[in-house]
Amino acid sequence: MQYFKNKVVWITGASSGLGREAAKQLIPAGARLILSARRSAVLEEIKAEAPADAEIFILPLDLAQSENFAEAAARAEEHYGKIDVLINNAGISQRSYASETSLEVDRRIMEVNYFGTVALTKAVLPIMLKNGGGHFVTVTSLVGKFGFGVRSAYAASKHALHGFFESLHIELHARGIKVTLVCPGPVQTPISLHALDGSGNPSGQMDEMQAKGMAVERAVSVMLRAAAENRREVIIGNFKEKLGVVLKAWVPSLFFKLALKQNPRGQVKL
Repeated sequence: MQYFKNKVVWITGASSGLGREAAKQLIPAGARLILSARRSAVLEEIKAEAPADAEIFILPLDLAQSENFAEAAARAEEHYGKIDVLINNAGISQRSYASETSLEVDRRIMEVNYFGTVALTKAVLPIMLKNGGGHFVTVTSLVGKFGFGVRSAYAASKHALHGFFESLHIELHARGIKVTLVCPGPVQTPISLHALDGSGNPSGQMDEMQAKGMAVERAVSVMLRAAAENRREVIIGNFKEKLGVVLKAWVPSLFFKLALKQNPRGQVKL
């Protein structure tokens, strides 16, 4: 974790799940943190629980309100003088069949997960370029690699992030801009509880896959190690999840044969 020592690391979605655990692991690594989420009170709790010498700047942020990002980026730069790493982690998920999902929900998920993430990236990018480079660590999902049931809008938003950040890497790697795409499978976080149903309400249900997923501590450790190693992409999951990526890429007919047998709300079965 030497890579993060003294680096200014901005984490979105820092109030829970992967974002909160990333902050927890980066504090002893010596990172200088900016923590963002909608729930500022939770962020203050995280700061209060940290060691007294931890450098933490609380910067409330809603990815659906991109008109505030230029000001937020300016405040972050004013506080630390630079931004070395932006961990694009915030987002919302979905648990509803495409045929039962309103177009408003599709638009809302795309607005937050894709346009919100891209808008914040573009607000931070000039600051990074001015300082000789930076690193975007963007959390997508395994469904950014392949589609899966009851996640059509979510999968679409994550596929879109891959297209944007792969292009960004190609365009700006020579100017010191690094990109790491993080593709987690099921991880033990509250994401499915807050996932939207077809009408745009929180589902309030924990998926079986989520409940039996990888421990969040392990998933974040893999994510941060991949970023420190400057990997362009990392798949975080167990054998079955990683096998799905391989099959989709190399034997798509077999992938879809197996995918059609799955219960999208339950355990993956091969």
